[in-house]
Amino acid sequence: MAGAIEKKLSDLGITLPTPAAPIANYVGTVRSGNLLTVSGQLCFGHEGKLVATGQLGGTVSAEDGYKAARACAINLIAQVKAAVGDLDKVVRVVRLGGFINSASGYADGPKVMNGASDLMVEVFGDTGRHARSTVGVSALPANAAVEVEGLFEVA
Repeated sequence: MAGAIEKKLSDLGITLPTPAAPIANYVGTVRSGNLLTVSGQLCFGHEGKLVATGQLGGTVSAEDGYKAARACAINLIAQVKAAVGDLDKVVRVVRLGGFINSASGYADGPKVMNGASDLMVEVFGDTGRHARSTVGVSALPANAAVEVEGLFEVA
């Protein structure tokens, strides 16, 4: 039986994908006590293709960057579900870290990162409000436009 968070995802029309396997020498999640760290998730959509490739402030619009960050957040939630089984065990979204593939001088990375932050609040309510960092970078794996990592408190 689906819990409250999975019902919320369903109400939003979101189906969680199969979590992506690590592409190098790391694991997707690490749990230490009640903290679950989720490795950076790229902006893969359901079809297994990147939602946006290239640089913000270059070939990628802020709107497409926002959608890419939202896709990263969906992938984070899929990793959490795989790690703890029941999304109702999420006590708090503690922190998100966003990496925005940015052209030189691009300063709207925080607006792009709102795609991930907004989704966490939509899904988890006040429990989804989190601390955050957003960093512009010159490149990401597979030329992804956005990558997001997360820290969650779980029961």
